[in-house]
Amino acid sequence: MMTKRDLERKSIMKILWITNIQLPAVRKKLGLPVEVVGGWMFSLANELSVSNQVSLAVCTTYSGNSLTKHSEDDIVYYLLPARKTKKYYDKSLEKYWLEVINEFNPDIIHVHGTEYAHGLACFKACPEQKYVISIQGLVSAVKEHFFAGIKPLELMKYTTLSDIKNGETIPQGLNSIKRRAEIEHQYLKLSSNIIGRTNWDYSHTKAINAKSDYYFCNEVLRPSFYESHKWSLETKENYTIFLSQANSPRKGLHQALKALSIVKEYYPVQLRIAGVDVTGGKKWVQRTITYGAYIRALVKKTGLNEKVVFLGRLNEKEMTEELRRAHVFICPSVIENSPNSLGEAQLIGTPCIASFVGGVPDMVKDGETGLLYRFDDYVMLAFKIIKLFANDDLAKHISKNGINAASERHHKATITSRMLEIYQTIKKK
Repeated sequence: MMTKRDLERKSIMKILWITNIQLPAVRKKLGLPVEVVGGWMFSLANELSVSNQVSLAVCTTYSGNSLTKHSEDDIVYYLLPARKTKKYYDKSLEKYWLEVINEFNPDIIHVHGTEYAHGLACFKACPEQKYVISIQGLVSAVKEHFFAGIKPLELMKYTTLSDIKNGETIPQGLNSIKRRAEIEHQYLKLSSNIIGRTNWDYSHTKAINAKSDYYFCNEVLRPSFYESHKWSLETKENYTIFLSQANSPRKGLHQALKALSIVKEYYPVQLRIAGVDVTGGKKWVQRTITYGAYIRALVKKTGLNEKVVFLGRLNEKEMTEELRRAHVFICPSVIENSPNSLGEAQLIGTPCIASFVGGVPDMVKDGETGLLYRFDDYVMLAFKIIKLFANDDLAKHISKNGINAASERHHKATITSRMLEIYQTIKKK
């Protein structure tokens, strides 16, 4: 006769995650700096691990020579040795996936992201398993916006020697994203279960696989954004704009700079950008990417040399400080699903302006939880910024409503409960 403890153990679901990045526990074990991306994954992992309803394992690849296993805080981490870059299918991974599956014996395999091929080896080695895919971005849609409104020949004339040496020229980058889009297409065709969070990702995934079952679930953000003090008019730095990323044309820095060339005629604006200085700074030898060289020329052309500051790599607490400091947060991307940087800014209460693209309209109600504009209309972006600079009542209105909307959208307990519900549904299929 089964005891109560036996029944409780039997009811615990065994979930295996496949991720594109190494989570913090693994990075620390390998002596590597913790990634600043993917915060929603380790935040959700922590919530699930304390729910007492899931036994969680997380698997990705590394540059070692053997399959390794590490346990920490009730989560098991597997690292598969990869012979090839994740952009290419690696058949040698199939045997390692079989080892992991046979040892952990998951009820469900949850794939986070669709652009890298290491997870496909699991699908092919273990086709009888139950799979679900969480949509992050959608490369197949992103590739259609590769040049982000910049004329290809205009961008390519800034090609750097480093890009040529490293095989990262614009045509090679376009071929790379096309290859990742093909990988994504395979994932979406193979999986009968999809987790998404916007009308945009629903439409695009169902267009590829009409027979898939789609489950809605938002994402948990990083802890500091829930715990931080909120933005206020009294503590902000006037006319300061914060931008969370600028490492590719897709993030729209070039459009922001064009807009700021107008704004600076009205206000002494400053743009603060998280991440490395893509322009290379003052040292010629550091100018390593085509887009960075293009941005460097654009900064000079628009007369913004003293107005743009790259802040370097920021941890989550430093990000909250920048968001509280900013007068306005902008998300000027050419395409996004539901950018967590926008959700984080809303949760802090920083007044937000975002381009009307992808899933962003699901996050921002124009005039209520933020301001929206069309990506290619940088003049409208400029005057949305000016509007917020000039109207404290509007800034407070958007700040308050943004906090309320983001607090509900990214509510930890609600999201954890929903994810457990999805797992239970798939397990019973």
